[in-house]
Amino acid sequence: MRFTKAAEQIRTALKSDGVLVGDMCLTSKMAQSIELWTALFEDDAPWLNAITQSMGLAPAIASEMARLITLELKSEIDGSGRAKYLNDAYQKVLSHIRQPVEMGCAKGGIVFKPYVSASGIVVQTVQADCFFPASYDDTGRLIQCVFAEQVFRGADYYTRLEVHTLRKGQLEIKNKAYHSRVAEQLGAEIPLAAIDQWAGLAESVVFGDVNKLPIGYFRVPLANNIDSNSPIGASVYSRAISKIREADRRYSQLNWEYEAKETAVHVSEAMLQDNPDGTSAMPKGKERLYRKLKYETGARDKPLLDTYSPDIREQSYLNGLNSQLRSIEFSCNLAYGTLSDPQSVDKTAEEIKASKQRSYAFVSDAQMALQTALDDLIDAMDFYATLYKLAPAGSYQVSYKWDDSIVMDAEKERQQDLQEVRDGIMQKWEFRAKWYGETEEQAKAAIAAAKESEDEGLNFNA
Repeated sequence: MRFTKAAEQIRTALKSDGVLVGDMCLTSKMAQSIELWTALFEDDAPWLNAITQSMGLAPAIASEMARLITLELKSEIDGSGRAKYLNDAYQKVLSHIRQPVEMGCAKGGIVFKPYVSASGIVVQTVQADCFFPASYDDTGRLIQCVFAEQVFRGADYYTRLEVHTLRKGQLEIKNKAYHSRVAEQLGAEIPLAAIDQWAGLAESVVFGDVNKLPIGYFRVPLANNIDSNSPIGASVYSRAISKIREADRRYSQLNWEYEAKETAVHVSEAMLQDNPDGTSAMPKGKERLYRKLKYETGARDKPLLDTYSPDIREQSYLNGLNSQLRSIEFSCNLAYGTLSDPQSVDKTAEEIKASKQRSYAFVSDAQMALQTALDDLIDAMDFYATLYKLAPAGSYQVSYKWDDSIVMDAEKERQQDLQEVRDGIMQKWEFRAKWYGETEEQAKAAIAAAKESEDEGLNFNA
């Protein structure tokens, strides 16, 4: 079922049952945008056809941003036996954290949803097109959301909606199942027991003393320019959709330039041997090179062999494509040269530095957004561990270590090192070795020479 259609039908079904706290905050405009971002990520943009091919920019942008955000991320839970139990499940999430973050970057956000299985706590990642935020409170905290799961059995479509509602310190989780024979329809409500894998689920459970939903929601830290009143996250490439479309068009023009100007030999039918079936036989292994033509004007007016080899204007097309890629880099908070050719970036040093700082700032914000989501995930796992008595009660602390080289540019790092020299934390020769490319001996000799020159100056003044 398409996401837009699903959102409309879920809103109608749950509102008629009185399940929704208010009107679902996922508007049709946002649903359409999430559907479009998903199509781009899956290389199925609406403008692609036999003439316009995909350059694969959307998945490349999401992948690179996820790499920058999660590079060398290390995090642990410790402090007690409960902490060790939580950490075992937590490390399984971190072992493949880049993939869900990539999906979140592409679609505007992703949910880490823990649940209890026979083997303990398991964390499910729910993508934005299977997650329906319903209501937020005045502080911007999510207080109701819907998760959708679909199962196919031949021509039958079964959908389960899991509704989480936080109200007056109580968490209610409702499960509803639906059946349809049409992919684009939610269908009629059926008992959960109709599907074996849902038979053990309760229709409704209520938990007390709960102050937040037991999920971790990573939201891309961008203002929503699709629906400015919506608290839902926007894709990292949401501001570059039209630019990506134009880049695909220019990429296709470049491909066509190579294809259209491919060297060929036009040969008259009179020069070719005939096959037994009457067709003309091309030289073996050269079928791509030769093109059969029927010349009506005769050999005097047109040669029997004519070479087709026009000049290729690839540089003009490459320049235009690179210019478009740089514009996309700007809109997606990527440094110049990430998508475009780094050797042809005709920007000043200050412009390049500014683009890197812009990228560093966004990555830093995204890391903090991910850290908040992981903190909420750990709290949710702790909630279920307490509820089902999976491990002894105990306190825990969470540590995070992000790769500083991603969020700090060279000039900032240099100033930090200078301060450490002043504070006596770093030796002067270490600073010179790092920033001037000198060996330890060269750096120490340069410092000694500078000191000697300074002393001589003082003696002269005296």
